[in-house]
Amino acid sequence: MKNILVTAFVILAIFSGAVSAQDNIEKKKIEFLISSVENLKGAKFIRNGTEHDDGKAAADHLRMKLQNAGGYVQTADDFIRLCASKSFLTGKPYMIRSSDGKTITSEEYFRKKLKEYYSTVK
Repeated sequence: MKNILVTAFVILAIFSGAVSAQDNIEKKKIEFLISSVENLKGAKFIRNGTEHDDGKAAADHLRMKLQNAGGYVQTADDFIRLCASKSFLTGKPYMIRSSDGKTITSEEYFRKKLKEYYSTVK
């Protein structure tokens, strides 16, 4: 019986370490995505129809939404779906207009950025 308890404890410890490592990976992905908006040059973040020139303000808003989401956001995909794609209050999609005038949804922008992230860590 004692051996079973020790084995169970070891398995739980290993599993919790793996979960913690995965959490850290997902946190790095999310911070990469937020930082990409924070460092946008010449682009506008459009939220509820209002253009915002300041990438830092957009990043701060996304960090606030992430914090408010609590345990609902476990992965970068969760972050994109639940925090970074649309307004919680109005349901309107967030948009990003680049300096050349091209406008895309923030979801499209963040999905492209996530692919970039994967290509840099391989």
